[in-house]
Amino acid sequence: MQVFSSIIYLDMAAEQVIYMSIIAGILAIIFGLLYSFWIFKLDTGSDKMMAIASAIQDGANAFLRRQYMTIGAVGLILAVVIYFILGAKICAGFLIGAVLSGLTGFIGMMVSVNSNVRTAQAASVGIHRALDVAFRGGAVTGLLVVGLGLLGVTLFFNYLNVSYPTEIEDNVKALIGLAFGSSLISVFARLGGGIFTKAADVGADLVGKVEAGIPEDDPRNPAVIADNVGDNVGDCAGMAADLFETYTVTATAVMLLGFLLYPDAVRAGNLSTIIYPLAMGATAIVASIIGNFFVKLGKSQNIMRALYKGLVVSGLVAAVGFYYITDLVLVDTEFPKINYYYAALIGLALTGLFVIITEYYTSTDFPPVKKIAKASESGHATNIIAGLAISMESTAAPVLVIVLAMLSTYTLCGVYGVGVAAMSMLSMAGIIVALDSYGPITDNAGGIAEMSGMDPEIRKITDALDAVGNTTKAVTKGYAIGSAALAAIVLFTCFKADLFQAIIEHNEKFGTELLPPQFDISDPYVLSGLFIGGMIPFLFGAFAMQSVGKVAGKVVAEVRRQFAEIPGIMKFEAKPDYARCVDIVTIGAIQEMVIPALLPVLIPILIAFIGVFYLNGYEPLSSARIMGGVLVGSIVTGIFQAISMTSGGGAWDNAKKYVEDGHCGGKGSEAHKASVTGDTVGDPYKDTAGPAINPMIKILNIIALLLVSYLI
Repeated sequence: MQVFSSIIYLDMAAEQVIYMSIIAGILAIIFGLLYSFWIFKLDTGSDKMMAIASAIQDGANAFLRRQYMTIGAVGLILAVVIYFILGAKICAGFLIGAVLSGLTGFIGMMVSVNSNVRTAQAASVGIHRALDVAFRGGAVTGLLVVGLGLLGVTLFFNYLNVSYPTEIEDNVKALIGLAFGSSLISVFARLGGGIFTKAADVGADLVGKVEAGIPEDDPRNPAVIADNVGDNVGDCAGMAADLFETYTVTATAVMLLGFLLYPDAVRAGNLSTIIYPLAMGATAIVASIIGNFFVKLGKSQNIMRALYKGLVVSGLVAAVGFYYITDLVLVDTEFPKINYYYAALIGLALTGLFVIITEYYTSTDFPPVKKIAKASESGHATNIIAGLAISMESTAAPVLVIVLAMLSTYTLCGVYGVGVAAMSMLSMAGIIVALDSYGPITDNAGGIAEMSGMDPEIRKITDALDAVGNTTKAVTKGYAIGSAALAAIVLFTCFKADLFQAIIEHNEKFGTELLPPQFDISDPYVLSGLFIGGMIPFLFGAFAMQSVGKVAGKVVAEVRRQFAEIPGIMKFEAKPDYARCVDIVTIGAIQEMVIPALLPVLIPILIAFIGVFYLNGYEPLSSARIMGGVLVGSIVTGIFQAISMTSGGGAWDNAKKYVEDGHCGGKGSEAHKASVTGDTVGDPYKDTAGPAINPMIKILNIIALLLVSYLI
């Protein structure tokens, strides 16, 4: 009761926003639970379907249990270090962020693995029913992401203000700990889940499709259960943790920016620039819930249009709501209120543009995917060449719209406007994550239908749903990258502002005359940082890709062994050892995820350590200048890497689907074999390395923020 009753410590506007955010977060969780109860009451189909679904559930549970034990051990060590070096507030935030991020991924995955078999059974009724089940299953994860994210940030911030009402600066900065906790879980979840899903997928495709010539999801393939498990731990749990992290990091970064840009106003009691992101998040939750009700198939039977209808409605409702909350919350602002509203609209528009651009490069309806499919007719090498070309080309349009959005919002209301656009974009995560989680549910539904021998007409329905799911997964990754780019820019601005403030305080305390660094690229220290930062996404991506290759090689060897040593498999006379493949991928993914996940944590610490004990002795603030260069370099190359990998991988995947639909020779043709090769190359691009670059960049920035005082 104390947390709620003590909101009187804040001003009236802040009090209203805190209550509104708490209510909106609880509302999201309630709707998520209602959808879950509705799904769990549905028919699960035949005993054979349930046996397959149970195997997928058991594999997913086993992997997440081992993964979270590993993450928990690393997290506890870091929590102890944070407590003694950075204090109890930041440590508490770190633990809250880590727990909520892990909880979001776990619950979302549990609903997903229980929705797949029900979607397959619902397909026997019709495509309308199957779409309802799959989308609502995905909506549970989406609502949990925004609900738990907003509640976590709001309640923690309010608790700090209740407990330490005179320490507003420390309270806001303590939110960085929450951001760090969610980011750490995210990068582990993205890497671990990504390595698992793509190692299993690559192993299943290379031996099953290419060598043995059996269909996808064929029950004779020993890796098929591991492949279906991977869809959930990678695309569902991994994406949930990813966007939960991006959501909380963006909210906390904009709140911190609101303090660092206007410290005098905040200390005087005007918290509007701090609480505005919370108000935006609360408004968008309501908009997302309303949008969910509009996801219905029309007479055209166009699945993509039905899904986008919900997204468009959510965006329009949010646009109206932002106008009123901007007028309610913002007071005594540097720029006219309407400018902040325009910045929020730009964020919503950026969401739509990223959806359109990503769909263009990854959907079978547009030229890029068709070009890759056509190139497959010439062989494996030309497929790879075309896919690489499309992946590089796909970076241009997203980066240009990000630049346009940054310049526009900066013109409207300064650097804070960039933060407003980022929060506006991330506030739509509720409906966007629903579109993403829909993908693995329909993919698994198709696998269950194939393995259980359901009517071919049912498989046609699940295939139609899955084809759209491939595009929605790619669209969500593009959205996550675009929003992460803006969030990283806001974080760097916070780093620079916090560094300047720390230098001023240092000068006053010790009587020094240190000048804040300007991060001039002609400065050798800054330029060195740029090179190091630019290198990190490539090194990180290399570690991730190599990890998939190592584990996939073990899966390939195991599948070949079973085909050779158990000849009855191909004649349906013997059952493959699915558990062995699941175990191989689980152990491999857990082992391989640790080193790349710790890379963005250790590099900033190493820079600070070298700076304090070596570089700063030669020239003051040299380590701070290197760190600033590292952050900028990682943002620039990381965004290009992430977009290239996710869009290129999605295009390779759907080029294979396009060929399998009967184009360019169809299934079994040489073009099909080449397209499978391209898909196996694109798999770790789009589902392991590319998406994991998002949290990696933000971890670099967050660690740098935490280490500001050690750089002087």
